[in-house]
Amino acid sequence: MDKKLKRRIYQIALFLVTFVCTTLSGAEWIHGSLFLHVPNPLGWDAFMDGLQYSVPFLLILTVHEFGHYLTARHHNVKVSLPYYIPAWLGFTMSLGTMGAFIRIRQRITSVSQTFDIGIAGPLAGFVVALMVLFYGFTHLPPKEYVLNIHPEYTLFGEGYEDIVHSKDTFFLKSDLAKIAPDHAINYERDTVFINQEGDLGFTLGSSILFDYMKQHWVPEEHLDRLPNANEIMHYPILLAGFFALMFTALNLLPIGQLDGGHVIFGMFGAKKHALVSKGFYLIAIFYSGLGVGFLGFVNPFVFNRPILDSIIDLLLYIGIIYYLLQHVFSKRQTQLMSALVIYVVQLAILFIFPHVTGYSGWFLFVLIVGRFLRVQHPTTIDNEPINMERQILGWLAIIIFIISFSLKPIIIG
Repeated sequence: MDKKLKRRIYQIALFLVTFVCTTLSGAEWIHGSLFLHVPNPLGWDAFMDGLQYSVPFLLILTVHEFGHYLTARHHNVKVSLPYYIPAWLGFTMSLGTMGAFIRIRQRITSVSQTFDIGIAGPLAGFVVALMVLFYGFTHLPPKEYVLNIHPEYTLFGEGYEDIVHSKDTFFLKSDLAKIAPDHAINYERDTVFINQEGDLGFTLGSSILFDYMKQHWVPEEHLDRLPNANEIMHYPILLAGFFALMFTALNLLPIGQLDGGHVIFGMFGAKKHALVSKGFYLIAIFYSGLGVGFLGFVNPFVFNRPILDSIIDLLLYIGIIYYLLQHVFSKRQTQLMSALVIYVVQLAILFIFPHVTGYSGWFLFVLIVGRFLRVQHPTTIDNEPINMERQILGWLAIIIFIISFSLKPIIIG
């Protein structure tokens, strides 16, 4: 078997595994329960429900990747078909995938080629994401849809949203058993608490564009069907569209060799790209670090921990920041001093503004960018500036990034 055939089989296998993983994740989001939950795992019907999430989500992701692929082929650049990355966790809610990527198999020779290949994916995927979200907001199921997933909500009448999403609400298992005996086994022996302090819950974040859609795309006669932010996760088409916008925005971050990095490189050249890329990379490190667990553990103003544990956590956290900064500063002393400065400033902010939180969810993304994608952008042989049409598309991409980006896309707690 030749290498090309092996690669095709590998790519198809990755897609099929990713398809299964996203379908499993979709079933979990829809039904609000882990697929392998004991003692009541979800079954085949739930898996089929998950297709409502996996099909539109992978459609958007595939259009995005083939936007890159076809544009590269148009420029006669050797490129691979997409490699999909499955990521179903099983023990907690997940997206089912970490996205996909294509491999450029030769050096891109011109700025225009770099720009075209970089921008084609997010623009193509964004158009399909808009279509998916338009359908989702204009075809919302009746309000009773959520009650099929959470029959216990009927305990609180028509205004259940204002009650069940507060931190003080509780109800007795005996009451739930009268309404939904099949669900009662999942709860504690005596009392069931909804959204109590300390309970984990998932809330979908938002963005400028998603907020606009919620306000203007729902038909007036169906406004009562618009789900609470805590319940959108049960609406697979909206969820797929929202995650697609999140992926689009992440790809358009003007860092390194992300799609947004290619766009900035094409619009402003290598020197300005380096400044913008390093700046956004440092901001991402700083913001994600404000919310990451290590920082909380070593913050003496919030947690009371044994001093040895705090020292170990502190060294680990600063070591990670030091590692990430090797792509920004060439000298090791500068990397170490910058890591210490970042930590001290973060600690000062938490001391002065104790309620300020970053978003730890971006920390893994920063690690991946720093490790695999780099912060610098490779040079090209032909440095001829891009034309006006491409400049306009570049500014359009920047606008799409701004209106699609969510500081906290998934809020846990």
